[in-house]
Amino acid sequence: MKAIVIMGVSGSGKSTIGQLLAEKTGGIFLDGDDFHPPENVAKMKSGAPLNDEDRQGWLKSLAHQISSAETLTIIACSALKASYREILNGAELVFLSGPEDVLAKRLAAREHHYMPPGLLKSQLETLEPPAHALVLDIRKSPEELVTKIISALDLEKRRGN
Repeated sequence: MKAIVIMGVSGSGKSTIGQLLAEKTGGIFLDGDDFHPPENVAKMKSGAPLNDEDRQGWLKSLAHQISSAETLTIIACSALKASYREILNGAELVFLSGPEDVLAKRLAAREHHYMPPGLLKSQLETLEPPAHALVLDIRKSPEELVTKIISALDLEKRRGN
């Protein structure tokens, strides 16, 4: 396995967990948000949810990162639908799951992010929980979650510490 996709709705902690996991394993972290084209960012900033067509190019660019990974690559990506995850084939999935009130509270506390809290509802409606993924509860600390990922995916040998 060369790639891990940390998935979940906005506010689930994908970037935080992905960055910490990369630090602990010596892997490379990529934030899926950085791969959105300007049109997608503008649409989300305006409060409009993305549709399947909007996401195609974005998902294909992430799929390229997965297929060309030469070292452990950890990608934070919402991957809300099964059809999106099919495009991201070849990566191990880690699903960060939690209650809507916790997610909403996290989004309300965010600063300088283009994803408005009002889009949480549409993301939750779009979310198709994965059938095959490591599922983790976001109410645990980032350190606990990363420790579970390292153990469950047998990443001990990659640890940099």
